[in-house]
Amino acid sequence: MIETNSKELAKKDDYLLFIYSPFCGTCHVARRFLEHIEQTLKRQIFYEMNAMYEEAFLHQYKVRSVPCLFIFRDGEVKEQVYTFYSIQNIYHYLLEYAPELFAE
Repeated sequence: MIETNSKELAKKDDYLLFIYSPFCGTCHVARRFLEHIEQTLKRQIFYEMNAMYEEAFLHQYKVRSVPCLFIFRDGEVKEQVYTFYSIQNIYHYLLEYAPELFAE
C-alpha cells in the first residue's frame, strides 16, 4: 500500500483508500485482506491514510469509523466500506468499481 495524505489525493480523480488507525485491531485484520489482494494482483492498488492525521478529510467526507475502504472514482465518492467481511467481499467492490484492475 502507498502511504498518502489528503493533499496528494486532491490531485487524483480515481483511488482506493484504506483509512486506518494504528491502534485499531480490526484495521490490522483489514490491512491483511488488502495486502493479500495486492499480492495476488502483483501490484500496489491501495493508498493508505492514518486517520489520526487527517481530521479535516474525515469530516469533509463524513467518515464514520475505521477501518474504511474509501472508493473514489471519476472525481466522486462511490462507496465507503466499513465492514471487511472477507477478501471475497472486497473483490466484489473492486470488480464493481475498478474492473480495469483485472484486465490483462
